[in-house]
Amino acid sequence: MKKFLNNTIVQLLIAVTIGIVSGFYVDGTVLSAIVSLKHVSGQVIFFLVPLIILGFIAPSIAHLRSNASKMLLFAFGIAYLSSVGASFFGAAVGYQVIPHLDIASDANALKALPENMLKIDIPPVMNVMTALVLAALIGLATAWVKSDEFVRLLDTFQKMVLELVKKVLLPVLPVFIFANFCILSYQGAVTKQLPVFLSILLVVIVCHYIWLGLLYGIAALYSRKNSWKVLKYYGPAYLTALGTMSSAATLGVALNCAHKSPVLRKEISDVTVPLFANIHLCGSILTETVFVMTVSQLLYGTMPSLFTLTLFILLLGLFAIGAPGVPGGTVLASLGLIISVLQFDEAGTALLLTIFALQDSFGTACNVAGDGALTLITDTYEKKIAES
Repeated sequence: MKKFLNNTIVQLLIAVTIGIVSGFYVDGTVLSAIVSLKHVSGQVIFFLVPLIILGFIAPSIAHLRSNASKMLLFAFGIAYLSSVGASFFGAAVGYQVIPHLDIASDANALKALPENMLKIDIPPVMNVMTALVLAALIGLATAWVKSDEFVRLLDTFQKMVLELVKKVLLPVLPVFIFANFCILSYQGAVTKQLPVFLSILLVVIVCHYIWLGLLYGIAALYSRKNSWKVLKYYGPAYLTALGTMSSAATLGVALNCAHKSPVLRKEISDVTVPLFANIHLCGSILTETVFVMTVSQLLYGTMPSLFTLTLFILLLGLFAIGAPGVPGGTVLASLGLIISVLQFDEAGTALLLTIFALQDSFGTACNVAGDGALTLITDTYEKKIAES
């Protein structure tokens, strides 16, 4: 029984269930404490994220030696292609499906949350993008100068970060997830706003699974390996992403999942999993594309033109990289595009933010699960250039 309860999936399911049920019964005083709990646990998690990125990416790139820069460029390329490709796929589905859906336009207001009683801020030592660039540059510089001493130092730092993941991050995750779902349940998001866009949300989730199937199919063809041997280990990471709504907060679990796969080399996944967590957002931008089309049809009576949507998608693939790991970060990073390219007014922007927040967990889970396929592709690519 103890082993069963120690299972990551079981703990997360329990946290989600207790959170949703509790949200129906808690009063304002108790919820105020839960809001504080969410804030503090989230602060701890996001403080650790830059350390995880540094601890895994820098030493792993250093070990790659001469292949490091080629592999990074390749990884960025396939991540962008996957994200933009998913978005175009979502647009194609949207143009066919949205005109035939009877979607209610009444998005009911959520309950207001009580004030946070314990607003303790724990700012990270650096933001995620700074950590990502710093880790890549340190790793590349170490590989270029071939410093064995610094490689050993980075390896030691990686072991320290691993202990932080095991003894701090993983125990805090269920608390953070419980608080998230309790708040959503209390506000009424579970019973009020979600049904408003249930039909289009179901379409989006189906698109996620189709795109994941395509990614893992391509990975199997390119690597000539059974990609199921990667995907089947990603259950805990997918479920964690559903709860955290953040690729960065799911990073520790995703790394554990990748390490269990017999077809992925640890020295490669230690680079690509943190990297793709920050640059590969196929599920999020696929979802945002479908939702901007839906909101446009709802409020303005028509969907964006093909030219306008194409420009939006190509730029969205770049803008999304600027907001990794933050719940709802993709749509927040693209607000400038939504207003300037799509010409959304305040009503359209507010509605988009609301419905995107309600599904953010599914988009994030798709992002995280897709990282496994790209890791297998990158692993194969690195092996080929090493042998050439």
